[in-house]
Amino acid sequence: MITLLRTLHRLRTDVALPAPSCGRSLAVRHVDAGSCNGCEHELTLAMSPYEDIQRYGFGIVASPRHADVLLVTGTVTTRMRGPLLAAYDAMPEPRRVVALGDCALARGVLASASEIVGPVESVLPVDLRVPGCPPSPTAIAQALIDVYET
Repeated sequence: MITLLRTLHRLRTDVALPAPSCGRSLAVRHVDAGSCNGCEHELTLAMSPYEDIQRYGFGIVASPRHADVLLVTGTVTTRMRGPLLAAYDAMPEPRRVVALGDCALARGVLASASEIVGPVESVLPVDLRVPGCPPSPTAIAQALIDVYET
């Protein structure tokens, strides 16, 4: 364990990660509305020790009732429209919605038109759009920082 912590400290020093700007926390609820899982892999990497967005107070929560931000990936499918709206309605105010990836922004198609509702903003009000197929972990971290600071 000591070796792991030393390696993590060395990595953080080598990368020269900036210190957190404030002491608040931000709870993020992720919903996959119909993606290929590319964005999910990059989101996992954003939580890894290299990007280490937990140092800013970001955390993925299991319940939308505890979330400040709803992070949506993928084109909204007909079967995920209801659960997506239920998650949004369960969130306390003020709530933010982030559309992550090209599919969430209606720039990609994964199924027939009869099974797709459309982009996230056709279902929910979107506060921040993060383009990319998939967006890099750095872009995801920066987007969450932008939501955090506004």
